[in-house]
Amino acid sequence: MTSEDDRVHATTGCGTTPTEASSREGHDFSRAVSPTQSESALPAEVRPPIPFFLMVNTFETGGSERQFTVLAQNLTSPQFQTHLGCVSHRGPLAHNFPDVPEFPLGGSLFGWQSLRTRLNLSRHLRQHQIQVAHAFDFYANLTLIPAAKLARVPVVIGSHRQLGDLMTPAQFRAQAAAFRWCDAVVCNSQAAAARLIATGLSPSKIAIIGNALPAEAFTAVTAALPKRPGVARVGMVARMNHRYKNHSGFLRIAAQIHRYMPNVEFVLVGDGPLRLQLESEASSLGLGASAIFLGDRQDMPAVLASLDVAVNTSDSESLSNVILEAMAAGLPAVAYNVGGNSELLSQERGALISAGQETAFADAVQNLLTDSARREQLGRNARQFAQENFSLDQVRQRYAELYVTLLQKKRRRNSAT
Repeated sequence: MTSEDDRVHATTGCGTTPTEASSREGHDFSRAVSPTQSESALPAEVRPPIPFFLMVNTFETGGSERQFTVLAQNLTSPQFQTHLGCVSHRGPLAHNFPDVPEFPLGGSLFGWQSLRTRLNLSRHLRQHQIQVAHAFDFYANLTLIPAAKLARVPVVIGSHRQLGDLMTPAQFRAQAAAFRWCDAVVCNSQAAAARLIATGLSPSKIAIIGNALPAEAFTAVTAALPKRPGVARVGMVARMNHRYKNHSGFLRIAAQIHRYMPNVEFVLVGDGPLRLQLESEASSLGLGASAIFLGDRQDMPAVLASLDVAVNTSDSESLSNVILEAMAAGLPAVAYNVGGNSELLSQERGALISAGQETAFADAVQNLLTDSARREQLGRNARQFAQENFSLDQVRQRYAELYVTLLQKKRRRNSAT
């Protein structure tokens, strides 16, 4: 069973913030939500926290899993009493959540084990009197949403943190059916939201909330790879487990740049079953020691501090954590104009290249490498954009507003009947 990031992952046109986009196509959570009148009469310290359940597939190092980690660690009391769950307690991020209960599907979404699991999960939700249940990725959607409906959880929320183009038609249809049971579906980009709307989901049911960048993403740190005079570095961060990440394209682009700029190093961060093949490709392209494979890293700010330009050659993106983290580190980024990349990048913050145009991509990177003043200005612009739109405090507030708004609406509806 794969993670959401394994199958896919990228908000409106250039310069449009997620908040602006959400006001057009879904819920707008840019303003604070006041507590209900009965709750506001209580002092903040005695208001009962909202029992809240958040579920993810695994704890691998994909974008969805890392965003789950950020949200789970920061939606805390006094406003929320947070409960967590997963389908499989595996992956490098699992050490952050040693006591999270596991609800295994037994290798099938529709087998007897998965049915028993949903019943067990439903009992778990009732036992903890969960008021808001939020599934964070594909397998969590198909596990938690029916279980929460069975448990009569007042607010049920799904997530679509990808475009859906790398899912099978059957997977997409199954998820779309589950979304119709939800009170809201969170999309992390306008591009992802547009795909759901095109398949018939009501825009009023969609909430667009971008990915969160914790404070450490903006903190200056010592570079993991010390800078060397006369040497520039271009880096790509992506797990080496699926071809759509297009590491091979990055290596071909690197080879073009290498012919004209032999002092440039090309850093590949990530690991997976494709790594040996990619190392062989780098050698056959004549990159030699210029191609540096770092493997999986937990010190991303330090790795990014080692780079001069970040790139993303993926064929499919919703809202790219890689681009966001690079922007937070003050790096200009070059990426293909796919999915939600245009919601992050513009000519003021980097470069967008038509999909598959490797020579144009190489030219854009070279232009940045040969113009340090422009590179630094774009990096400053990128960092400011990320701070203004994707800081943890902002994104956490948008999620809190979504949960509280939907719960208040449901309570008002129930009290009126």
